[in-house]
Amino acid sequence: MAYQALYRVYRPQSFNDVVGQQHIIKTLQNALVQEKFSHAYLFSGPRGTGKTTAAKILAKAVNCEKAPIAEPCNECATCRGITDGSISDVIEIDAASNNGVDEIRDIRDKVKYAPSAVRYKVYIIDEVHMLSIGAFNALLKTLEEPPAHVIFILATTEPHKIPLTIISRCQRFDFKRISPEDIVYRMKEVLGSEELEVSEDALYEIAKASEGGMRDALSLLDQAISYSTEMVSLEDVLSITGAVSQAFIVKIVQAIFNENIVEALDSVESLIKNGKDPARFVEDLIFYYRDVLLYQASEENAYLLEKAAVNEEFKELSSKMDSAFIYKVIAELNQTQQEMKWSNHPRVLLEVALVKLAQSSTSQESSLPYQDILQKMNQMEAELQQLKEKGIQVDHTAAQAVQTEKKQTRQSRSQYKTPVGKVNEVLKNATRQNLETIKRSWAQVLDTLKQQNKASHAALLSNSEPVASSDQSFILKFKYEIHCKMASENNNNVRDNLENILYTLIGSKREMVAIPESEWDKVREEFLQGQQSDGSSGQPQEEDPVVAEAKKLFGEDLIEIQE
Repeated sequence: MAYQALYRVYRPQSFNDVVGQQHIIKTLQNALVQEKFSHAYLFSGPRGTGKTTAAKILAKAVNCEKAPIAEPCNECATCRGITDGSISDVIEIDAASNNGVDEIRDIRDKVKYAPSAVRYKVYIIDEVHMLSIGAFNALLKTLEEPPAHVIFILATTEPHKIPLTIISRCQRFDFKRISPEDIVYRMKEVLGSEELEVSEDALYEIAKASEGGMRDALSLLDQAISYSTEMVSLEDVLSITGAVSQAFIVKIVQAIFNENIVEALDSVESLIKNGKDPARFVEDLIFYYRDVLLYQASEENAYLLEKAAVNEEFKELSSKMDSAFIYKVIAELNQTQQEMKWSNHPRVLLEVALVKLAQSSTSQESSLPYQDILQKMNQMEAELQQLKEKGIQVDHTAAQAVQTEKKQTRQSRSQYKTPVGKVNEVLKNATRQNLETIKRSWAQVLDTLKQQNKASHAALLSNSEPVASSDQSFILKFKYEIHCKMASENNNNVRDNLENILYTLIGSKREMVAIPESEWDKVREEFLQGQQSDGSSGQPQEEDPVVAEAKKLFGEDLIEIQE
């Protein structure tokens, strides 16, 4: 028999073999045991996360001769027939190549006939978002009220392209990206059966490169096994993926920070000689700086890091680099990456970018003095405290000056200016209904970002919340000021992507206005006070304008009036 790829040989045949989707597997198993399964399902999520596999296992479980059971037995004639594709009552359709009205009408005509070999006729429609509008309309009525012997399972990587009339007629299950730990666990099971040796570092590098897809991970593992002669090492995996090691990235980052142009250019020479893609390297570099930025914001963000491993070297770099310098580096690298798409000489663009960044003195001018000043301020405060404890009178003016200077230094480091005018303009025209429209779609916005391989965008917006909206704009409150600044400056097209997804979901274009959580209460209070002063100059009204405005913004159920 011809050789089969690992992802085909080890395709799960039972729910217990599906990794990383326990929230879905448990629900389906309970429904199978209780015989409360639906007539239509929608499986959505990124590629290689188990959608079609789960659909085939579900088709076996409902038709297994030992049903009702939580797992197909894979031993009876029905289970074996569905596995090898010999039972014609389980029909798998590729909507990408069968997306016309005629194909769906053919399904609609045949669906009324009873199954010939099993209890339930199961239609698995893969990439269902590729169907035309006419095909969706043809499927609509059949999907809502199919015969009792029919089950539809729709699978898609882009659920936002499916009409809401279709989604509302299905039980929807969102498959999430599989964590690197789960991918490594599954690969170790495969390697145990194959009796192959792969280093732990190589497995985790494959897991990262697969971006949450089990099929991609097994394909890369298959390729790495073919590439290596004995044990698969980290270097073997880096060679086939075109990525570079973290040590190499750290070397470049340190060269830029230390303004060591020679070392930076030597690293580029080594990169090209080893056959690495300059564009891929720039992307890895951007993500590394992004990881440093998130770690600087809060050490609790360590689970969001994609390229960096939190070790002593990483912590030291994070403490040295200033956020303003990182913003500049990311902007420069992002521009270089865009220019590489239209250039025949990507190496030259990479070298120019690194030289430009290494020659910049921003890193030392903006970071080191700040650390020195902060250290001196802390020493002065400690000395003042010692003097107080000894009973010596202290000139509080000097202490206040230290605190003021320290506060100003921190404020100058932030450099984000809240757009108060835009915020007030949104508040003037804001309504409760507009805000509810945004809030209802917010979870789907974050899900769409993740499904579009924009995990960094979703992570940036995870600590944000819509707080007010008009017909044209909405205010997005951020927990961390650094995230607010990144979104407002449209780093990596965060704002554009967010506004486009929102437009798709709610049907109207709305501009995002970002504000930090620390500024929101102050700006809102000043706006309400301004509304009160404007209303006091006119004729007496039956209701206080401040109360009316507050009700309009936040709803009567959240307002408590105190005299």
